[in-house]
Amino acid sequence: MLSPRHRPKPRRFTYEPRFYDPSHDERLKQRLRFKTNTRRGKQPAFIAVAVLLLLALYVYVKL
Repeated sequence: MLSPRHRPKPRRFTYEPRFYDPSHDERLKQRLRFKTNTRRGKQPAFIAVAVLLLLALYVYVKL
């Protein structure tokens, strides 16, 4: 259970990238920012579907 022996430490992960271009990294960040801002366009489609469903329900109830 408890032993006074020395326990081995976990192995460390050492990774050095072969090539790093900071300007490329910035371009990727700008693309990601642009994509997250364009996701707001899905909301009007959701509203249109909801309106169509309500209209279909109204027509169904009236018939």
